[in-house]
Amino acid sequence: MINFLNLEYFLAASEELNFTKAARRLYISQQSLSCHISNLEREFGVALFNRTTPLTLTYAGKVLQKRARQMLELREETYQEIADIKDFTKGQLTIGMSHTRGRKILPQILPLYQERFPNIDLHLKEGNSTELDAGLLHGDVDLVIGMLPFKVENVETIPICAEEILLAVPDSVLERIYPGQLDDLKSRLSENADLSLVKECPFLLINPGNRVRTLADEMFSEAQIDPKIILETENIETCLALALKGMGITFYPKMFMSGQENTRQQGAVFMNTSFYHLNSPKAHGTLGIGYHKGHYMSQATKEFIRIAKEYM
Repeated sequence: MINFLNLEYFLAASEELNFTKAARRLYISQQSLSCHISNLEREFGVALFNRTTPLTLTYAGKVLQKRARQMLELREETYQEIADIKDFTKGQLTIGMSHTRGRKILPQILPLYQERFPNIDLHLKEGNSTELDAGLLHGDVDLVIGMLPFKVENVETIPICAEEILLAVPDSVLERIYPGQLDDLKSRLSENADLSLVKECPFLLINPGNRVRTLADEMFSEAQIDPKIILETENIETCLALALKGMGITFYPKMFMSGQENTRQQGAVFMNTSFYHLNSPKAHGTLGIGYHKGHYMSQATKEFIRIAKEYM
């Protein structure tokens, strides 16, 4: 009979491909780890590692690595499900979200959720869209809140609310790049915010891998523009702060607007920077919750989704 502890130790060794590092990660001796691996090899009657430098997996080892992950995930999901059935007083929920979006969404949801379910252990995993999609795929997060669609297979999505990507254009940039054309350009951008009108301007963009950047790149491609990118950063708030100082143009989600700017009006202005509604369909999307449809959904996750749909 397969021992789950042997599987856990084997999986760590198969990921590190170094018994010393794996033993250190598991807080056990290298001799103890080798013993667990040997037990598995005796049980299956095959070698799982090629004892070379560096260490490599045999074909049997590669197969077991995949199955070990599945079996350990199934064990964890089984315990979670039984615990939910027994008593919905304890649980854990890991939410994935971008660094910036959390400050607008979580204050609306988490206080109410925590009040209703005080014994649920909440965790927040922040990262860009690519990192969060991977976390969802591998079970590191229970659900992700972001712009649809998610770029990962086997994910079920629930729409929450509309989202729009605005174009933040400082007056000083237009004056510098297109001297004497400020009023005319602002009027044309207000009527039809086409990227071709500002194609010569410098752009401040969030790093590749973020959903807003992906959409921006797609809009550039549609408009056949090779943008002049003067800065890339992981923080979209940095992009906006530098745009407000006149360094360049950037893209900014409407949801993040703090209230000083009335973005219902085309060409809303804040600190001599106008926010325009882009004419590309890619700038208009939906914010949603995604979860892996192949993983067990705990009662804690279901309740979070219900509250989010109710209050967003």
